[in-house]
Amino acid sequence: MREWVALPELGVAGLRAKIDTGASTSSLHATEVEPFERDGQPWVRFTAHLGSVVQLRHRRCEAPLVTMKTIKSSNGQAQIRYVIRTALALGDRVWEVEFTLACRKSMRYRLLLGSKALIHGQLVVNPGLKYVQDKPAFPATFSPVTGAA
Repeated sequence: MREWVALPELGVAGLRAKIDTGASTSSLHATEVEPFERDGQPWVRFTAHLGSVVQLRHRRCEAPLVTMKTIKSSNGQAQIRYVIRTALALGDRVWEVEFTLACRKSMRYRLLLGSKALIHGQLVVNPGLKYVQDKPAFPATFSPVTGAA
């Protein structure tokens, strides 16, 4: 299933996402990932790649670092990935989702929405449908985080 989503705290709208009930973790295509400290707290700076291979778009972002996880990829390789938590907008719903930051350049979709995010968003998936929701606009209560230019 595919849907339009936004990441309002990162200043990102109109992003195509693959909804994958077989993946537990959500993932965002990111490069140039670098940890740093802000006010004594761990943060991560990264470039989010948002467009398709044909239509390249990217945005430099910063977000608090939640943790680091060892993820087993579909090819069986284990990788250590940074994890952030940020708001996700899908249709008229907005909720917090944890994303691993990963290189997804060989993947068609730059954002993968896994089953944990679907459960927290209380979503029902119909695999026969795609792009059921309109592209989400930024909710008035959200603005991009500092440094997300």
